[in-house]
Amino acid sequence: MKKLKRSSRLVDMTYFLLQHPHEVISLTHFSERYQAAKSSISEDLVIIKEMFEDEGYGALLTIPGASGGVKYMPRMNKDEAETLVHQLVLDLNKPERILPGGYLYMMDVLGNPKLLHEVGRLFAAALYDKEIDAVMTVATKGIPLAYAVGQHLGVPVSIVRRDHRITEGSMVSINYASGSSDRIQTMTLARRSLAAGSKVFIVDDFMKAGGTIRGMVDLLAEFDADLVGIGVLVEAAEVSERLVDDYVSLTKLTNVDAREKQIELLSGNILDRLH
Repeated sequence: MKKLKRSSRLVDMTYFLLQHPHEVISLTHFSERYQAAKSSISEDLVIIKEMFEDEGYGALLTIPGASGGVKYMPRMNKDEAETLVHQLVLDLNKPERILPGGYLYMMDVLGNPKLLHEVGRLFAAALYDKEIDAVMTVATKGIPLAYAVGQHLGVPVSIVRRDHRITEGSMVSINYASGSSDRIQTMTLARRSLAAGSKVFIVDDFMKAGGTIRGMVDLLAEFDADLVGIGVLVEAAEVSERLVDDYVSLTKLTNVDAREKQIELLSGNILDRLH
């Protein structure tokens, strides 16, 4: 890259950090990238750090040592998070979304890149102090949500499927009980999709009793992987038995009546998990 003026360097450096969350970037990398002295780079990073913190974009951590540098950690301030969750509640709180079985039509939400980008940042903010190696979800509707979260955590996504695909090679399969229908079903994950010992965050678009998520938790044991947390876009409040306990939700479906076309959603518990 050609030598840049400070103003241009600050813009490019900010963009670079936003595109590489949770990644340690050395001062040498920036010095060589911009053909600038490390002392100048350090001054630039102080400016960016103050801007990130003042505007609630996140934190810029200094990592000491020979292999150190700086690391951008996405955050979201409480006001911005409340606005996002409130907008989700308004968008989802429509009787025409009601589907048979007490589910909701959400494909328009899951297909909205701008909205999911912010949802991913909110989940990442709630996981600010967690070490995470991968995000896991089950195909198919959880995929866009998982990629949005993975982008802000700077980690890959592992996709669990309910069928075997020859293009994914050797698979690990388990049987699990669906919490809503009490049926025994199968889920699979490619052996190459998740490294042993990985710290994993599970996400899903909708949770009733939590049978599918419970199945993914059990699947982690087959990979000697550790569960760091669970996140859902919508949780159903009225269930007889919840198969998972500790999770974060953006919204909570408190009432749905398909016959009367009545629906009510409230904010989930994620606002209480922000640091």
